[in-house]
Amino acid sequence: MTLPVEHREFNFPPLRSAELLSDPFAQFQLWVEEARAAKVSDWEAMTLATVSPDGRPSARIVFLRGADARGFDFYTNYDSRKGRQLAANAHAALVLHWKEVERQICIEGTVARMSVEESDTYFAERPMQSQLGAWASAQSEPLDSAETLGRRVEELRRRFAHGSISRPEHWGGYRLTPERIEFWQGRPSRLHDRFVYTRAAAGAWVKQRLNP
Repeated sequence: MTLPVEHREFNFPPLRSAELLSDPFAQFQLWVEEARAAKVSDWEAMTLATVSPDGRPSARIVFLRGADARGFDFYTNYDSRKGRQLAANAHAALVLHWKEVERQICIEGTVARMSVEESDTYFAERPMQSQLGAWASAQSEPLDSAETLGRRVEELRRRFAHGSISRPEHWGGYRLTPERIEFWQGRPSRLHDRFVYTRAAAGAWVKQRLNP
């Protein structure tokens, strides 16, 4: 199948080194604030790329649920495909793409499980239907029908009808501690602005412009 070629020009202001903050986490927070102000749709949606033990990559969309100097947080089933891959290889990458402001952020680092307390706190804040889904779904495993999953949810609804829903042990948070964070701004003629922050041996961040 041949796809039509779409010629798109980028119209936002350039990204200049002198305007970037020295701390990539502060720069990330600034861009998040600007994305929210611009009403970027699903700004917290990000691609998570993991690698299997035999070196085969896979990727999917997850939601960013926290970001600070410690790293970038998301939640999922520990026994899912991504959970199994992270258990075997903790290296992963995240990409946030914001079409409305012609920006993307690429993050690489290592992933570890968040604390039980953090996972419990977040799970307690989830809608009831999402809590039931975390219990009902053996994520990434074969499923004979949607009806089977629906019956599991209803059984769990009856089970927890008279009390709060506890977090299942197979579900919780992960935090990616970054080693590399790249900020990308679209520019005309595909001469995009790219700046990467890499963590130096002493823990400080080094900023550098990249070719588009």
